[in-house]
Amino acid sequence: MMKHLISFVLMLAVLLPAVAQTPDNHNFEVGKNLDIFNALYKNLDLLYVDTLDPGATIAAGIKGMLRSLDPYTEYYAEGDTKNLKMMLTGKYAGVGALIRYHQRLKRVVIDEPYAGMPAAEAGVRKGDIILSIDDSVMTDKDVSYVSNHLRGDAGTSFMLKVKRPSTGKTLKMKVTRRNIKLPVMNYYGMRAGGIGYISLSSFTEDCSKEMKRAFIELRKQGATKLVLDLRGNGGGSESEAVDIVNMWVPQGVTIVENRGKVPQGNREYRTRMEPIDTVMPMVVLVNGETASASEITAGSLQDLDRAIIIGTRTYGKGLVQVPLDLPYNTNLKVTTSKYYIPSGRCIQAINYKHNGQQGYKERIPDSLTHVFRTLHGREVRDGGGITPDLEVKADTLPNIAYYLSATGADSTEVLFDYVVDYIHRHETVAPPTEFRLSDADWQEFKERVVKGGFSYDPVSRKQFDELVKTAKFEGYYDDAREAFDALEARLKHDVASDLEKHREVLTHILEQDILSAYYYQSGSFQHALQYDRQLEEAERLLNDEARYRQLLEP
Repeated sequence: MMKHLISFVLMLAVLLPAVAQTPDNHNFEVGKNLDIFNALYKNLDLLYVDTLDPGATIAAGIKGMLRSLDPYTEYYAEGDTKNLKMMLTGKYAGVGALIRYHQRLKRVVIDEPYAGMPAAEAGVRKGDIILSIDDSVMTDKDVSYVSNHLRGDAGTSFMLKVKRPSTGKTLKMKVTRRNIKLPVMNYYGMRAGGIGYISLSSFTEDCSKEMKRAFIELRKQGATKLVLDLRGNGGGSESEAVDIVNMWVPQGVTIVENRGKVPQGNREYRTRMEPIDTVMPMVVLVNGETASASEITAGSLQDLDRAIIIGTRTYGKGLVQVPLDLPYNTNLKVTTSKYYIPSGRCIQAINYKHNGQQGYKERIPDSLTHVFRTLHGREVRDGGGITPDLEVKADTLPNIAYYLSATGADSTEVLFDYVVDYIHRHETVAPPTEFRLSDADWQEFKERVVKGGFSYDPVSRKQFDELVKTAKFEGYYDDAREAFDALEARLKHDVASDLEKHREVLTHILEQDILSAYYYQSGSFQHALQYDRQLEEAERLLNDEARYRQLLEP
């Protein structure tokens, strides 16, 4: 017994100093490894067979280091800091147009000019091929290169040369750059039954002011109920989210609390102003792309029993980032804390773990989440995003629609080209809620797709090929060959038949794309809402007061 006791005491004597020296050891390890990195680079620069590019080499090292952390901690080199600024503020100096690479033409083209922006005012249209910007030829450049040349200092002008494919003419136009504020609202307006609708696309600087103006305008138009659409909203400013929630929640209520390793970074956000309306029935629409500040907004309105959440589970980003200035005009966006909404829960869905220098992630299983309570006692959970009070799944696009609409390397551009030609032939079209393609328009589109040799890779074919491989491996294929041949014959898709089968969905996509050229983003969005099953369910709920109140009960 005494022998074991002496051994235990001796072991403690060895361990305790080590524990006590942990901070010193950490600082020593930091210094040691920085010295190693410094010596490593100096020797590479001196001895490596080729001349190193310091910026590219060090940036690669930095990215490798950050890759072991979470995906939101990012380094911005000197030339990239403008991207961080645009992400935070939603502002940049340029012409106000979306551009894309056209796979068939092998050129960068105009995808969509923004309403009231320099590009639209100069006469730029969807489909225009960008030939040159001043004396710089753009015909062999990628999207990033062309985008950088379109941007510049506000007030500067340049000559834009484009080719309009619908006429074959080359056009020159003078464009003057100005400060562009990306639109924070896709669309807002009145729906039937006194329901106001607002779709918020991001939480950039001052978006709460625009939200207030829109909401007050809708109330003046007779809105007695509200749908706030946060689907696809990836978030942004935490303080803007709090100010938006404040529109419907009393002053002095804690909306979100940040907790991190450094106490100075801990912060509590409370509503600062008198609200606009604390009683209007509300529904918030969410989906898997609703993240960050959007989840603070939806989650706090749920926790405070101020709104019903409809849609599908949100992304689950419960981490907070802070931008830091680094030497030589570089920046670091670093994750400093987790946030907690009014019920006390953190909705972070991914656990980023670290084992030595290796990082990995795992999704927190529902079985390990914890129960929290809303203001009135309803049960909510942490650890997996915001779970809707009423789950309503959106309609899924058929595979053929994806391939027709694709903009990447797999794109055939047949849909885009049809829209560009349609715009050329029609000076005007009906308003967004009335516009419909005719049967003749559909038949023309269908013929272009079929005659153009369009093909796509159906998912069922991929799964069939995998099944054949498995059957051959396990020795069942030869015995079941007839069944496999029969199934394969049925799986050979007929493009014309598939187009007809999905005519309704494809027609809606075409109509929305066409409308964006006449009524810009808001017109396209307004048209799409007519076929939105999640919005339809939200309106049905708001028109059923008893059911609405029942969902808010514990």
